Amino acid sequence: MTKPKVLFVCTANAARSQMAEGLLRARYGDRYEVYSAGTRQSKVSVRAIAVMREIGIDISGHRSKTLDEVSGIPFDLAVTLCDNAHAVCPVVPHAKRTIHKGFADPHVTSGRDEDLLDIYRRIRDEIAAWIDGEFGLHCP
Repeated sequence: MTKPKVLFVCTANAARSQMAEGLLRARYGDRYEVYSAGTRQSKVSVRAIAVMREIGIDISGHRSKTLDEVSGIPFDLAVTLCDNAHAVCPVVPHAKRTIHKGFADPHVTSGRDEDLLDIYRRIRDEIAAWIDGEFGLHCP
C-alpha cells in the first residue's frame, strides 16, 4: 500500500514548511511521504536548521522549492502554514484536500541571536505538537 503524500506550503519554503517536513518525516515517515514547497523560492533558514538539529532532526540537506517543482505530484493533503501562502494558494493544485494551519513567522531580522532562536524553537514546538495531534493517530 502506498503512503499518503503530504505537502507543506509556506511563502518562501525557508522555515515553517521545512520544519514541518522534517518533523513529519522523522516522526511518522513510516506512514507518510512528505514534501514542502513555497509560493516563491528562497533558502532554508540557518536558524530553522539549528533548532531542528537540537531535537535530533537534520534538515541541512533540504533546499527551498517552489510549488512548480512539485506540481506533477498528486498529493493526498496539502497544508498551508502561513496566511500569505493560504491567500495566494487557498487550494493547492493536484492535492485531494488543502487545509490551512497558520503559524507565526519566526523570521525576525534583528535582535540577539539567542532571542531569535527562541522564536524558532517556539514555532518548531508548536508545529511539532500540531503534527503529533493531526498525524500521530490517523492518516489524512
